[in-house]
Amino acid sequence: MQRVTGTAFRHARNCVYVNGVNGSVLSRRYSVLPPARDEEEKAMLDRMLRVDHAGEYGANRIYAGQMAILGRTQTGPLIQHMWDQEKKHLEKFNTILGEERVRPTLLLPLWNISGFLLGACSALLGKEGAMACTVAVEESISEHYNSQIRALMEVDPERYTELLQIIKEFRDDEMEHHDTGLEHDAESVPGYFFLKTFIQAGCKAAIFISQRV
Repeated sequence: MQRVTGTAFRHARNCVYVNGVNGSVLSRRYSVLPPARDEEEKAMLDRMLRVDHAGEYGANRIYAGQMAILGRTQTGPLIQHMWDQEKKHLEKFNTILGEERVRPTLLLPLWNISGFLLGACSALLGKEGAMACTVAVEESISEHYNSQIRALMEVDPERYTELLQIIKEFRDDEMEHHDTGLEHDAESVPGYFFLKTFIQAGCKAAIFISQRV
């Protein structure tokens, strides 16, 4: 039997085979991020992934709260469609956090409760209230994703091709949800601008904290 050297073993460990329609394709060990070059880059990427995961987790809880109130109304299928997309976003970030060994924010239990309550309370205002909440939250998340895209483009766009592709795709989904909210009478809820400002202030605070805790 041929002896496997330490170098060969490490090389094999850093590669995986992905089964495709046309056979097996040799792929890198990492699916989204290259190995960090130093501690500073690792810390930057950890913050990004942690807050993105927290944002998608919170969005899922908001839609869960809205569905608890409006799930059996005519608005239910629309909310469910947006929620299904958010579930895919969260699933992807769950996978990336596991692959990169990044811990999620310690405040997930808080975002769990507060997100559900925000969704439920906005839905108690009717379809318009739920849509106003969607507009506020999705606009905040889209702006946050845009800031990450700019930051990664300034550092090294070719190095972060996969991550940029994911963030851009999710950003586009969030903007679609934002536009859907506007198309379904979000601005007609009483106190729309106050409600939107209040929710977005909470989103900014959640983003700031989740990056650090």
